[in-house]
Amino acid sequence: MPGTTATQGIKTMLHPVSDLGKAKAVYAALLGVAPQIDEPYYVAFEAAGQHIGLLPGGGPQGLTQSLAYWHVPDIEAKVAELTAAGATVKDAPKDVGGGRLVATVVDPDGNLLGLLQDS
Repeated sequence: MPGTTATQGIKTMLHPVSDLGKAKAVYAALLGVAPQIDEPYYVAFEAAGQHIGLLPGGGPQGLTQSLAYWHVPDIEAKVAELTAAGATVKDAPKDVGGGRLVATVVDPDGNLLGLLQDS
């Protein structure tokens, strides 16, 4: 049962880390690039069209597992489609700056699905 709004794929992935320095070294080796953002609260890499973020202690979201963000053209429509299909909303769409909207839903098995809409 296809939805009415297709995704643009997974382009953003966040990983909670316990040791930011060690994680930064591993991801730099994996991706072959230095971080584009390197702050004590967030380290981010841009590689092959993807944004890979490292969140010490799970960041303000309190992540305990990695979270993939599916980029979508209409976040409200996609949240409605997903909830109609059986997902539940964990975090409703909100603006995180620069017109970027994010939301998190939970599938029937408890997996987190991130949604991201750029303006």
